[in-house]
Amino acid sequence: MTQLPRAILFDLDDTILAAFGQAADQWQRVIAAHADQFAPHAPDEVNVAIQTYSRYLWADAARHKDWRHRIGDARRHIVASAFAELAAAGGPAQPPPELCHAIADRFNEIHEAELRMFPGSHETLDRLKELGVKLALVTNGAAAPQRAKVVRFALEHRFDHIQIEGEHGFGKPEEQAYVHALASLGVGAHETWMVGDNLEWEVVAPQRLGIYAIWYDGYSVGLPVDSPIRPDRIIRALPELLE
Repeated sequence: MTQLPRAILFDLDDTILAAFGQAADQWQRVIAAHADQFAPHAPDEVNVAIQTYSRYLWADAARHKDWRHRIGDARRHIVASAFAELAAAGGPAQPPPELCHAIADRFNEIHEAELRMFPGSHETLDRLKELGVKLALVTNGAAAPQRAKVVRFALEHRFDHIQIEGEHGFGKPEEQAYVHALASLGVGAHETWMVGDNLEWEVVAPQRLGIYAIWYDGYSVGLPVDSPIRPDRIIRALPELLE
C-alpha cells in the first residue's frame, strides 16, 4: 500500500506507549535495591529466574489471557515462583511472601511511573486525523488500568473508537475484536491497517481477515530469525506511517 487507508487500528502498549520493553532494566534495578534482603541469593541469579518465569507465564495464550487482567497479582506470582524454582534447584530457601510481594509491588510502581509515549505518537495521530483517516485504539487488558493510560496520555479525543478488552469482554487475537473495531469505524478490512508490536495479535490475526498488518518494532530488535510470520510492513517509529 502506497496511500493511507480509510482507517487504522492501533495497539497501545509498546506501540503508542513504551511499556513492557523497559521491563528488564526495571526488574534489574528493583532486584538490586532489595539484594540485601534476599541474600544469600545472588541478584543476577534472581534476575535470570524472574525473567525466565515471566517468559514462561506470558508465552501461553491461556495463561496470558487469565493473568493480564490482574497484572499486579501476576507479578507477585512471578517473583514468588522464581524464588521457588531457585529453591527447588537446590538454592537457598525461598524468602517470605512479604518480601516477594514487596519486590513485585516496587516493580509495579516503577513501571507505572516510567511509562512514556514513543516519540512522535501524538503528532502522528493528530496528522492522520487531519488527513481524514479514521482511528481506533484496540488494546487488551483490564478496564481500569488501560483506561487510566488513555486518560493520562491524552488519547481519548485522538481516536474515533476506543476498545479496551476489559470494557468490551473480548480482545485480540479473537476475531471479534477486529470485526467490532471495523464495524465501529464503518470500514472494511481491505481498507484498514493494523499497527502493533505483537506478531500474533497485530499481524497474523488481522491478516487472516484481510487487514494490512504493520509490525511496530519500536525497540529495533528485528524479526526473530526463524519467524514464519511476515508482516506486510515493518516500521520502527510511528511517523513512518506518514511517509
